[in-house]
Amino acid sequence: MFRTTTLARSFAPLVDRVLIRRAAKETQTAGGIYLPTSDNVKANSGEVVAVGPGMRDVSGNLHAPTLKAGDEVLLPEYGGTKVTIAEEELFLFREDDILGKFD
Repeated sequence: MFRTTTLARSFAPLVDRVLIRRAAKETQTAGGIYLPTSDNVKANSGEVVAVGPGMRDVSGNLHAPTLKAGDEVLLPEYGGTKVTIAEEELFLFREDDILGKFD
């Protein structure tokens, strides 16, 4: 249920971790101006690929995650753990680190 199916190897995040594919960086503005490719600013949005089962509290109750695969989220500029699966760069974040979800 929590495993990725589009990747060569399956990967299941644990606890409250979320596996995210960062969005491609814009290279052209809406006005048609091309941005330099040497700009090192990371894209701050991405798509959720897989979600862990959730976090347990002190009494043992499971708190299910609020995100699901396919959600588009707003990410912090720094943070996350880089994971390479099938030559694709993905990032592993805690659910608490994610800033918001786009509707």
